Amino acid sequence: MKILVALKQVPDTETKVKVAADGKSLDPADVKWITSTYDEYALEEALRLKESKGAEVTVVSLGGDSVKDVLRNALALGADAAVLLKSDASDPLAVATALAAYAKDKGFDLIFAGNKGMGGDNASVGPMLAELLGIAQANVVVKFEVTDAGFRAEREIEGGTEVVEGALPAVITAQKGLNEPRYASLKGIMAAKKKTIEEVEATAPAGATAVIALVLPAARPEGRKLDGDAAAQAAALLNALKDEAKVF
Repeated sequence: MKILVALKQVPDTETKVKVAADGKSLDPADVKWITSTYDEYALEEALRLKESKGAEVTVVSLGGDSVKDVLRNALALGADAAVLLKSDASDPLAVATALAAYAKDKGFDLIFAGNKGMGGDNASVGPMLAELLGIAQANVVVKFEVTDAGFRAEREIEGGTEVVEGALPAVITAQKGLNEPRYASLKGIMAAKKKTIEEVEATAPAGATAVIALVLPAARPEGRKLDGDAAAQAAALLNALKDEAKVF
């Protein structure tokens, strides 16, 4: 069994990001970059299939040289091979097209990805990738297994659980709860440093969307403390909601 895992490099969720001078991108200075959280679940599921079924796991990511850190971390966790698709594409359709061009005719039985990339939250690359390749898909998956007939996946929906069954090959996008990602061992980290990351010039079309501007949220006004006893505080809060917040 051959498995491909698509990874995305994103700013750490605890990083205080700044908008770059062009007003359309993030200033990379002082930004800590990590693997998108949902992609970690995707990778972990692939590694578990490697351990249980002897699968061969390849990880792939789009970007520049800095993305090699994400790929090397995946190698440290247990991936067998890593591929860097050299591209500055960020539009979901362009990314999906580049991934499809790489994956086509390589015989992957499963392609895993996070159900969305932290930051963009488009949740569209996985479904687009499956459509471009013309293969089955299951998205926002919280339980997965390979069966004799193909795969069985569970996804949480409002009020219950939906079961999706299909044939391989397939694209599966991971949701929180699918598993608990592992940490890299020191042995894995040292071994990953010696592994080669394949570099491929990506085939990506012009994006279907464009960023017009990035704007940070407006600073929140400082809060204020209401004085007096409980009754006075309740009255002051009611007046503030009515006269200032205009919620009544």
